[in-house]
Amino acid sequence: MSRIGKQPIAIPAGVKVTVAGGKVTVEGKSAKLELAYHPNMKVESDGKQVTVKRPDDNRENRALHGLTRALINNMVVGVTTGYEKKLKVEGVGFQAAQKDKGVELTVGYANRIVHMPPAGITVTVPDPTTIIIKGADKQAVGQFAAEVRASRKPEPYKGKGVRYENEVVRRKEGKSFAASK
Repeated sequence: MSRIGKQPIAIPAGVKVTVAGGKVTVEGKSAKLELAYHPNMKVESDGKQVTVKRPDDNRENRALHGLTRALINNMVVGVTTGYEKKLKVEGVGFQAAQKDKGVELTVGYANRIVHMPPAGITVTVPDPTTIIIKGADKQAVGQFAAEVRASRKPEPYKGKGVRYENEVVRRKEGKSFAASK
């Protein structure tokens, strides 16, 4: 039995979970999320908790069991507390600025790069070197953060670029010149 899949998901106060027609809908104070789960999985909700069951110990069903439970749990956490990613911009002249609802990056290219977030995602830029991405959908927050980071990944020699807040960039030594004889 899957260690994760067999655990029930507690439904906090103020969250409404509906299971109907192969879809799970989670509604909270901040958002409404929906998931179409695999037809092999059996999802049940009694108002206080959600349980996920599998039909047999087939390899595919074992994998889907824990996955389905984790996705539903992420939705419950997302509508209650939400998810947040922080990005840091490092480098001389590199900076971020708020542009409408998106973020505008100046990261060493001839033009500035503007990223507009998808629906349900908010971007704030408290200072020119910090970008905060928030939202209820864990996958969408992570995907948008990855797209912003991909505009200029941190390079290994000087560490310039856009990185996650706690990301450690392995530094390389530059060219070394041998002593001439």
